[in-house]
Amino acid sequence: MNIGTKIKRLRLKNGLTQEELGKRTDLSKGFISQLERDTNSPSIETFFTLLEVLGTTPKEFFADEHNVKVVYSATDHTAHVDPVAGYEIEWLIPTSNEKEMEPVFLTLQSKGAFKKFEPSSSETFIYILGGQVLLQIGDHRYAASAGDSIYYEATDHHQIMNNYDGVSEIIIVTTQSYL
Repeated sequence: MNIGTKIKRLRLKNGLTQEELGKRTDLSKGFISQLERDTNSPSIETFFTLLEVLGTTPKEFFADEHNVKVVYSATDHTAHVDPVAGYEIEWLIPTSNEKEMEPVFLTLQSKGAFKKFEPSSSETFIYILGGQVLLQIGDHRYAASAGDSIYYEATDHHQIMNNYDGVSEIIIVTTQSYL
């Protein structure tokens, strides 16, 4: 195991420079650089401080990376049906609410509509697999059909609706909101 490589990966994942990590742990940028290149080793106390600042535990840090789940099957999905609003949402990754992105599969019945969302700092990508949808963002409306893609920043009220007499199916991927 390359401890330095894992520390660097966590640092980058947290959006920190070597200098920022050094300041938060009372270590020099040079020492952080040496750790990441595996040319120096931290004391146990320093190592635990680094892990705390990087938002992980020793158990998580030393977990076998080959045991990390990468492929999710249909049995991992969870779904919710709202027959009144005319939609079914299927979460494709069971832990997506803990991740930076949340991918879902949305089925809209004829004239169905997904719930209205408040403004946020999220970004949203939608791919229309079948049918036609209407996206309302603030006072603007956008129509899209099978094969079209939609991308927007969710800084205004927004809602997606089926604009089709049949069923519309779409994939939605949103980023985590920080508002």
